[in-house]
Amino acid sequence: MQNLKHVGRIKDTGKKVLVAFRTLPGDAYSCLVVPTENLPDEYHNAIINLVESPAAQQAYEFAEALDRTQFPDGSRMLPFLHGNGRLVKVSTAQVEMTPVIGASVMLSELNQLIAEQRGIAVDDLHIKPDSNDVAKEIASAKELTDNNTDAGKTTSQSVNETAQPTSFDNAEAEAKHYRSQADKLAKQAAEFRRKAEELVPTKKPK
Repeated sequence: MQNLKHVGRIKDTGKKVLVAFRTLPGDAYSCLVVPTENLPDEYHNAIINLVESPAAQQAYEFAEALDRTQFPDGSRMLPFLHGNGRLVKVSTAQVEMTPVIGASVMLSELNQLIAEQRGIAVDDLHIKPDSNDVAKEIASAKELTDNNTDAGKTTSQSVNETAQPTSFDNAEAEAKHYRSQADKLAKQAAEFRRKAEELVPTKKPK
Protein backbone atom coordinates (compact mmCIF):
# COMPACT_ATOMS: atom_id res chain seq x y z
CA MET A 1 0.00 0.00 0.00
CA GLN A 2 1.35 3.44 -0.97
CA ASN A 3 2.45 5.77 1.81
CA LEU A 4 1.00 9.24 1.28
CA LYS A 5 2.52 12.42 2.65
CA HIS A 6 0.42 15.50 3.49
CA VAL A 7 -2.74 13.48 4.34
CA GLY A 8 -4.41 13.72 7.74
CA ARG A 9 -7.50 14.37 9.81
CA ILE A 10 -8.62 16.62 12.66
CA LYS A 11 -8.18 14.67 15.89
CA ASP A 12 -11.39 15.78 17.61
CA THR A 13 -13.76 15.42 14.64
CA GLY A 14 -12.10 12.90 12.31
CA LYS A 15 -12.64 15.22 9.35
CA LYS A 16 -10.12 14.74 6.58
CA VAL A 17 -7.60 17.43 5.70
CA LEU A 18 -4.57 17.91 3.49
CA VAL A 19 -1.69 19.69 5.20
CA ALA A 20 -0.45 22.55 3.02
CA PHE A 21 2.17 23.82 5.50
CA ARG A 22 3.29 21.62 8.42
CA THR A 23 4.54 24.65 10.37
CA LEU A 24 4.36 28.41 9.96
CA PRO A 25 7.05 31.12 10.19
CA GLY A 26 7.09 32.40 13.75
CA ASP A 27 4.44 29.87 14.79
CA ALA A 28 5.97 26.39 14.68
CA TYR A 29 3.04 24.79 16.49
CA SER A 30 0.41 25.82 13.95
CA CYS A 31 -0.15 24.59 10.41
CA LEU A 32 -2.34 25.40 7.40
CA VAL A 33 -4.70 22.66 6.26
CA VAL A 34 -7.23 22.20 3.47
CA PRO A 35 -10.42 20.48 4.71
CA THR A 36 -11.58 18.31 1.82
CA GLU A 37 -15.07 17.13 2.77
CA ASN A 38 -16.97 20.21 1.57
CA LEU A 39 -15.04 20.90 -1.61
CA PRO A 40 -17.11 20.74 -4.82
CA ASP A 41 -16.54 17.43 -6.60
CA GLU A 42 -14.33 18.71 -9.42
CA TYR A 43 -12.08 20.57 -6.97
CA HIS A 44 -12.04 17.65 -4.55
CA ASN A 45 -11.10 15.15 -7.24
CA ALA A 46 -8.41 17.42 -8.65
CA ILE A 47 -6.74 18.03 -5.29
CA ILE A 48 -6.87 14.34 -4.34
CA ASN A 49 -5.31 13.41 -7.67
CA LEU A 50 -2.61 15.98 -6.98
CA VAL A 51 -1.72 14.76 -3.48
CA GLU A 52 -1.38 11.22 -4.84
CA SER A 53 0.93 12.36 -7.65
CA PRO A 54 4.73 11.94 -7.59
CA ALA A 55 5.13 15.74 -7.75
CA ALA A 56 3.21 16.22 -4.49
CA GLN A 57 4.82 13.26 -2.76
CA GLN A 58 8.28 14.59 -3.59
CA ALA A 59 7.43 18.13 -2.42
CA TYR A 60 8.70 19.23 0.99
CA GLU A 61 5.39 21.02 1.62
CA PHE A 62 2.13 20.24 -0.20
CA ALA A 63 1.69 23.98 -0.78
CA GLU A 64 4.56 23.82 -3.30
CA ALA A 65 2.60 21.40 -5.49
CA LEU A 66 -0.63 23.38 -4.97
CA ASP A 67 1.08 26.54 -6.20
CA ARG A 68 2.24 24.83 -9.41
CA THR A 69 -1.06 23.14 -10.28
CA GLN A 70 -4.38 24.36 -11.70
CA PHE A 71 -7.93 23.28 -11.01
CA PRO A 72 -10.01 22.23 -14.06
CA ASP A 73 -11.31 25.81 -14.39
CA GLY A 74 -7.75 27.09 -14.88
CA SER A 75 -7.35 28.72 -11.44
CA ARG A 76 -4.08 28.04 -9.61
CA MET A 77 -4.85 25.86 -6.62
CA LEU A 78 -3.01 27.62 -3.80
CA PRO A 79 -4.25 31.19 -4.51
CA PHE A 80 -7.77 29.84 -5.11
CA LEU A 81 -7.86 27.97 -1.80
CA HIS A 82 -6.46 30.97 0.05
CA GLY A 83 -8.82 33.45 -1.59
CA ASN A 84 -11.87 31.31 -0.86
CA GLY A 85 -11.14 30.66 2.81
CA ARG A 86 -10.17 27.04 2.24
CA LEU A 87 -6.82 27.29 4.00
CA VAL A 88 -7.39 26.94 7.73
CA LYS A 89 -4.90 27.54 10.53
CA VAL A 90 -4.99 24.88 13.25
CA SER A 91 -2.70 23.62 16.00
CA THR A 92 -0.29 20.85 14.97
CA ALA A 93 -1.45 19.03 18.13
CA GLN A 94 -4.94 18.82 16.59
CA VAL A 95 -3.88 17.10 13.35
CA GLU A 96 -3.27 13.38 12.95
CA MET A 97 -1.27 12.43 9.88
CA THR A 98 -2.55 9.22 8.24
CA PRO A 99 0.07 8.06 5.72
CA VAL A 100 -1.53 4.59 5.49
CA ILE A 101 -4.87 3.13 6.55
CA GLY A 102 -4.77 2.05 10.18
CA ALA A 103 -1.71 4.11 11.11
CA SER A 104 -1.49 7.67 12.40
CA VAL A 105 0.95 10.06 14.05
CA MET A 106 0.29 13.49 15.50
CA LEU A 107 1.66 16.27 13.29
CA SER A 108 3.31 17.86 16.34
CA GLU A 109 5.22 14.62 16.96
CA LEU A 110 6.09 14.20 13.28
CA ASN A 111 7.48 17.73 13.16
CA GLN A 112 9.61 17.02 16.22
CA LEU A 113 10.98 13.87 14.59
CA ILE A 114 11.78 15.64 11.32
CA ALA A 115 13.52 18.44 13.22
CA GLU A 116 15.61 15.90 15.14
CA GLN A 117 16.59 14.16 11.91
CA ARG A 118 17.62 17.46 10.32
CA GLY A 119 19.41 18.62 13.43
CA ILE A 120 17.42 21.85 13.67
CA ALA A 121 14.77 23.40 15.90
CA VAL A 122 11.08 22.91 15.14
CA ASP A 123 10.93 26.69 14.63
CA ASP A 124 13.09 26.27 11.51
CA LEU A 125 11.07 23.52 9.81
CA HIS A 126 9.35 26.02 7.51
CA ILE A 127 12.67 26.38 5.67
CA LYS A 128 13.26 23.69 3.06
CA PRO A 129 16.52 21.72 3.38
CA ASP A 130 17.64 22.84 -0.10
CA SER A 131 16.24 26.37 0.05
CA ASN A 132 18.33 29.03 -1.71
CA ASP A 133 15.98 31.92 -0.96
CA VAL A 134 14.95 31.69 2.66
CA ALA A 135 13.55 35.24 2.84
CA LYS A 136 11.25 34.66 -0.13
CA GLU A 137 10.10 31.33 1.27
CA ILE A 138 9.25 32.79 4.67
CA ALA A 139 7.39 35.71 3.07
CA SER A 140 5.37 33.32 0.89
CA ALA A 141 4.22 31.25 3.85
CA LYS A 142 3.56 34.30 6.02
CA GLU A 143 1.41 35.90 3.34
CA LEU A 144 -0.96 32.95 3.45
CA THR A 145 -1.31 33.22 7.23
CA ASP A 146 -2.00 36.95 7.40
CA ASN A 147 -5.73 36.39 6.96
CA ASN A 148 -5.78 33.21 9.02
CA THR A 149 -4.65 34.53 12.41
CA ASP A 150 -7.71 33.03 14.08
CA ALA A 151 -8.05 29.26 13.93
CA GLY A 152 -11.75 29.49 13.02
CA LYS A 153 -11.56 32.25 10.39
CA THR A 154 -13.03 30.70 7.24
CA THR A 155 -16.02 30.95 4.95
CA SER A 156 -17.19 27.42 5.72
CA GLN A 157 -19.07 26.69 8.94
CA SER A 158 -18.10 23.01 8.89
CA VAL A 159 -14.45 23.91 8.52
CA ASN A 160 -14.81 26.35 11.39
CA GLU A 161 -15.92 23.46 13.57
CA THR A 162 -12.78 21.48 12.79
CA ALA A 163 -10.52 24.42 13.44
CA GLN A 164 -11.34 25.12 17.06
CA PRO A 165 -8.28 24.78 19.31
CA THR A 166 -8.24 22.67 22.45
CA SER A 167 -10.21 24.41 25.21
CA PHE A 168 -9.23 24.42 28.88
CA ASP A 169 -11.29 25.04 32.02
CA ASN A 170 -8.62 27.27 33.57
CA ALA A 171 -5.01 28.36 33.34
CA GLU A 172 -3.87 25.54 35.61
CA ALA A 173 -5.35 22.90 33.30
CA GLU A 174 -3.76 24.56 30.28
CA ALA A 175 -0.37 24.70 31.98
CA LYS A 176 -0.67 21.03 32.95
CA HIS A 177 -1.43 20.14 29.33
CA TYR A 178 1.62 21.99 28.00
CA ARG A 179 3.89 20.47 30.67
CA SER A 180 2.64 17.03 29.72
CA GLN A 181 3.35 17.71 26.06
CA ALA A 182 6.82 19.04 26.89
CA ASP A 183 7.64 15.97 29.00
CA LYS A 184 6.48 13.68 26.21
CA LEU A 185 8.58 15.46 23.61
CA ALA A 186 11.61 15.48 25.91
CA LYS A 187 11.34 11.71 26.35
CA GLN A 188 11.02 11.24 22.59
CA ALA A 189 14.05 13.44 21.97
CA ALA A 190 16.11 11.41 24.47
CA GLU A 191 15.03 8.18 22.77
CA PHE A 192 15.94 9.53 19.32
CA ARG A 193 19.37 10.58 20.59
CA ARG A 194 19.91 7.15 22.14
CA LYS A 195 19.08 5.44 18.85
CA ALA A 196 21.37 7.83 16.96
CA GLU A 197 24.24 7.03 19.36
CA GLU A 198 23.67 3.31 18.82
CA LEU A 199 23.93 3.79 15.07
CA VAL A 200 26.84 6.27 14.99
CA PRO A 201 28.44 7.18 18.34
CA THR A 202 29.37 10.83 18.76
CA LYS A 203 33.09 11.36 18.23
CA LYS A 204 34.69 12.91 21.30
CA PRO A 205 37.23 15.70 20.67
CA LYS A 206 40.81 14.62 21.16
